[in-house]
Amino acid sequence: MIFVTGYKTCELYLIVSVCRGFTRQVYNSVMKFARIAMIARWKPLHLGQAAVIRGLCAAGRQVLLGIGSSNRYNARNPFTLTETEEMLQIILAGRENVSVIPVPDLDDGPRWRLMVQEMLGTLDLFVTDNPYVANLLSEFYRIERPVAFVPPNERIRVNGTMVREAIARGEEWQSLVPAEIAEYISSRKLDQRLRREFGLQILADAVKYK
Repeated sequence: MIFVTGYKTCELYLIVSVCRGFTRQVYNSVMKFARIAMIARWKPLHLGQAAVIRGLCAAGRQVLLGIGSSNRYNARNPFTLTETEEMLQIILAGRENVSVIPVPDLDDGPRWRLMVQEMLGTLDLFVTDNPYVANLLSEFYRIERPVAFVPPNERIRVNGTMVREAIARGEEWQSLVPAEIAEYISSRKLDQRLRREFGLQILADAVKYK
């Protein structure tokens, strides 16, 4: 596993329905691609994302995982870049075909698109569930949805917002993330820090965007 140091991405939803513009293909471990990339914020890394990572690592000879919003620390990004890298490292333990790349926000879609193309280079597939990102990068890459890499029996409807809101409310959140990630967050009291620093904002946003 390689961590590449130093460029907006959506929450990842694992859903069975297929949106226009994405294929219906479901990939398996026999189908190999030379280079696959996906950018997400992984804050925190949840069960749905863990399932996607397993599928990507099985399908790609080289997998590039971008940490989106790597330059942000706020209510939507309540874990630092180092903490996010460490959570990914926990899930990727033992995998040698993965590189992790910080991808900062630029608040400028066209500039971000060119930056991502330069960072990722040639790809067989770019994986995203974000229509805006898909539109930005479809000129350069074949786009696929994360759900295509997850067997039906492993698909889980969960996203980072759900986890962050559960933590902010003081509700049970551990079952939404892999056990190792729950241990990582709890042992460092990062859940308490999230509630202290961003809890009110997260809950206010939950009401605002309902």
